[in-house]
Amino acid sequence: MKIDLAQISSQLDSSNSRDRMLALAYLREFSPEEAVPLIKKVLYDEMLPVRSMAIFALGVKPTEECYPILVKLLETDPDYGIRADAAGALGYLEDKRAFEPLVRAFYEDTEWLVRFSAAVSLGNLKDPRAQTVLLKALKSEEVLLQQAAISALGEIEAVETISELLSFASSEDWLVRLRLAYALGHLPGEKSLSALKFLAKDSHPQVSQAATTVLERLDAKELEES
Repeated sequence: MKIDLAQISSQLDSSNSRDRMLALAYLREFSPEEAVPLIKKVLYDEMLPVRSMAIFALGVKPTEECYPILVKLLETDPDYGIRADAAGALGYLEDKRAFEPLVRAFYEDTEWLVRFSAAVSLGNLKDPRAQTVLLKALKSEEVLLQQAAISALGEIEAVETISELLSFASSEDWLVRLRLAYALGHLPGEKSLSALKFLAKDSHPQVSQAATTVLERLDAKELEES
């Protein structure tokens, strides 16, 4: 059954939170210009899952309105989960203006989840200026922040950080090693290849498979370019 914008708008006013979340899901079929005014209706919903879904929707339905809305949520919302969602959505926007607010969130927010989302989004922006922030995250005692930083440094192709990254090849956390394997695929060079060959023999099957897949992809790319 085809549902129109009027029906979605009515469903967003439902007292049932499941109805409101379904309405947000229906908006995926509409243009950003059509969807964003309706998404805004539940940005401050009483149910956090609805708010979270609405914030994500702003990140994937970008209009000129979305950026300032998300920055305001990141900087002022009292709920750290919402701030983290806003940081993540800013990464989806891939708007270079988000660099400064994301950096501020990383340095100033007291909640690690917000800092984690900010680090991930800095990688999504692919802005080389993020390198300093991500190296700081790499030195964090919080393992999830390390994972985010490793992935992001790969995304921004920060070849200069290869020595710092390689120190995680023997991390006790297999997810850290997994993130490293994927990141090394964006950082070509002899050191990366050597580390990938090491990780291809990792005791954890997901790590060894990831490293093997990355090595195969790099070999195929080299053949194409030769």
